[in-house]
Amino acid sequence: MSSVSHLASMTGFARTQGESGAAGYVWELRSVNGRGLDVKLRLPSGLEALEFLLRDLTAKRLKRGNVTGTLTVKRELAGSVSTDLAALERVKALAIELAGDIPGAPPPRAELLLALPGVMRSQAGQEETEAERVALSEAVRASFLQVLEGLAESRAAEGKKLAAIATTNLQEIALLRDAAVLEAGKQPELHRARLAAQLAELIGGTPNLPEDRIAQEIALLATKSDVREELDRLAAHIEAATALLQEGVAVGRKLDFLMQEFNREANTLCSKSVSVPLTNIGLALKAAIEQLREQVQNIE
Repeated sequence: MSSVSHLASMTGFARTQGESGAAGYVWELRSVNGRGLDVKLRLPSGLEALEFLLRDLTAKRLKRGNVTGTLTVKRELAGSVSTDLAALERVKALAIELAGDIPGAPPPRAELLLALPGVMRSQAGQEETEAERVALSEAVRASFLQVLEGLAESRAAEGKKLAAIATTNLQEIALLRDAAVLEAGKQPELHRARLAAQLAELIGGTPNLPEDRIAQEIALLATKSDVREELDRLAAHIEAATALLQEGVAVGRKLDFLMQEFNREANTLCSKSVSVPLTNIGLALKAAIEQLREQVQNIE
């Protein structure tokens, strides 16, 4: 089997950060398995209008996966900062009252009270200008393209690992299929021996039936348990899966469907088998196919 390229996983993570004026920001993107593409973005107040554009950019870069993005923005305080003493007194009184109602509760801490919304107030110079807001919005959008590319690269790196494992799984399935072909060739003789033993048991000795009648019975049983078609289809599925892995780009859905066909052939092989070795091969095939299916579930 030749090398696999461009295969991507649906699992990945990327992070980037930057600054715009007095604001610093951090983007984090992560993705996990999904039936389709589902994008959820958490944006701070004032930047919600970017969501539709960013979702569209994601859809142009990724095909499948549940993608979660978080943007954190921290703005440096410009100008002086003062305490709203009235607000502080109110929250302090409430905190002391609550602490008194809870046995064993520690007294309220000053730094926690000061961190409550409305306690600290910034003086003149804190308000962002329209130009600063536009600049931050543009910087965040450009940074999103970077983190999105980082996520795609992370998924591609995971895809290489998936490709190696999936290729090994396919090779194992191909070897088991070849072993099944050899074992299946013994089935007619097994039918003959089994039929002769059953007749001998019924008659109480060596069966005294015409050879052509025995041959007809064997042919009938052989037809019912003929697994050549299943093994031929399995070979075709292996070839198709190999081609998809080599194609690489957004083939997860096709491979997922193909796994159902793999399972169908393996199940039929086990149900038609009349020998313990062939049944064991069929069970090993089912195990190898399940291992491949687990990898396929991660492919974009």
